[in-house]
Amino acid sequence: MSQTPNEPSQPTGAQAAVFVQSVAMPESAVLIKGPDFNQNLSLSDLMSSYKTMGFQASGLGEAIDIINCMRTWRLSDEPVAADETEDYRDPETRCKTKCKIFLGYTSNLVSSGMREIIKFLVQHKMVDVVVATGGGIEEDFIKCLAPTYLGAFDLKGSDLRKQGLNRIGNLLVPNNNYCKFEDWVVPILDKMLDEQKTKGTIWTPSSMIKKLGEEINDESSIYYWCAKNDIPVYCPAITDGSLGDMIYFHSYKNPGLIVDIAADIRSMNNEAVFAKKTGMIILGGGLIKHHICNANLMRNGADYAVYINTAQEYDGSDAGARPDEAVSWGKIRLDARSVKIYAEATLVFPLIVAETFAKGHHEVKKN
Repeated sequence: MSQTPNEPSQPTGAQAAVFVQSVAMPESAVLIKGPDFNQNLSLSDLMSSYKTMGFQASGLGEAIDIINCMRTWRLSDEPVAADETEDYRDPETRCKTKCKIFLGYTSNLVSSGMREIIKFLVQHKMVDVVVATGGGIEEDFIKCLAPTYLGAFDLKGSDLRKQGLNRIGNLLVPNNNYCKFEDWVVPILDKMLDEQKTKGTIWTPSSMIKKLGEEINDESSIYYWCAKNDIPVYCPAITDGSLGDMIYFHSYKNPGLIVDIAADIRSMNNEAVFAKKTGMIILGGGLIKHHICNANLMRNGADYAVYINTAQEYDGSDAGARPDEAVSWGKIRLDARSVKIYAEATLVFPLIVAETFAKGHHEVKKN
């Protein structure tokens, strides 16, 4: 196309728009760089490269750093406060005082192979407080009695129903598993009711879970290890699932069992209130996320927070809310370190555990 006589050789407005001058980047600016597979990288080498890859990979790298801070923090890292109590002025006590770690997860993760990872964490006392949904309790015990199988997301529900198979995503749970669960749990409910009547025991969801963990006596169980290691497990919606079904049927066969959800809220909140430092690791959303965050509100917020879920914030849901929203409520502290990873937990949490809790555990064993 020929140039008209009055047309400039180069549009200066366009040039100015395209070539806007940049400010100088600070020396502390992080360069984006991925892993070099020309090298024979170990898992730790690979994971250490995530922080500089950008997008959700950088979030995962940040989560690893935050969780390692939770793991290794001691009160002795901090100067003695002017108003510190006498107990916490003792150097030995300060060295032994750790960050209290709250772990929350939804029931589908216990149905999946994440169960074994959670079991590892409680077996070795790597977390201090557990919050789960009703399904997150019963699925652990059910797996002690019968297995869950891999299926497919597109299996037809009507066909599965006729075969007595229940689908959780691409997992399959035979309905007979729940029959075995009923056979196991109902005699325990009978014993609990008897203890309530004869000894005046007030059962709460957490004391009920501890009782079931003791009764299962199976080292593959999350709640066996929670009971053995005295790690409290809170589940305010304990009746929302198969365990609730069993309590329902039991109320007709042998009525009178009371499970007091109110008694647990004092205990749960006090876990946060009297902690010197707290960290939250929350896999999924909904009840478990809010229950942990709300307990930390009682101490003006957690010091560390890692969220892993796929929910978005545009609908105003608590599940989708980013950590900064929790800051506005006082559930995470203003100066806290926090991150949300937008990912399905089974993809990323095993990698995080490998580079934090598991790595630290095996280093201690080796040394």
